[in-house]
Amino acid sequence: MSVGRFLGGVMALVRELENGRYLLLQRSQLKDVGAGSWECVTGRVDQGENFEQALYREVTEEIAVQPTIEFIIGTTHFYRGPASPETELLGMAYACTIPSADGVQLSAEHDAHHWLTKEEVANFLPPTHWLLPIIERAEIIRRAWPEELKEYFAQRPFDISTF
Repeated sequence: MSVGRFLGGVMALVRELENGRYLLLQRSQLKDVGAGSWECVTGRVDQGENFEQALYREVTEEIAVQPTIEFIIGTTHFYRGPASPETELLGMAYACTIPSADGVQLSAEHDAHHWLTKEEVANFLPPTHWLLPIIERAEIIRRAWPEELKEYFAQRPFDISTF
């Protein structure tokens, strides 16, 4: 495959602090890729943005709430639609929180949403859905995340280019 242009993407796994439930969004039936599928907040990094700026923008655009970033879950490589140099993305997945599910307003990018516990997500999605291992990984990191690191990253951005 020839070298195309790499686009950056972000994924925000949003969890409400009030009940520990995760936000699942159903992509609009009008979307060109993945119409009707279930996901978390996702989006592309615009020219001139870093990953964190894109994450805050995408979450605000898609659910009208400003999140708090807890930690980076991991990175990903995927294609938006059929594999081609033009559809290739590199992504960064973040664990985010919001105080409560109250105030969430869906944009036109999504038709429906659910707030589900980890166990409810596992019963709701097919066993091979890409979100299941991401939620599992976030749960493991959250349990092992030392308090000192939580405090450190709560006060500092993850984007090290600002140092």
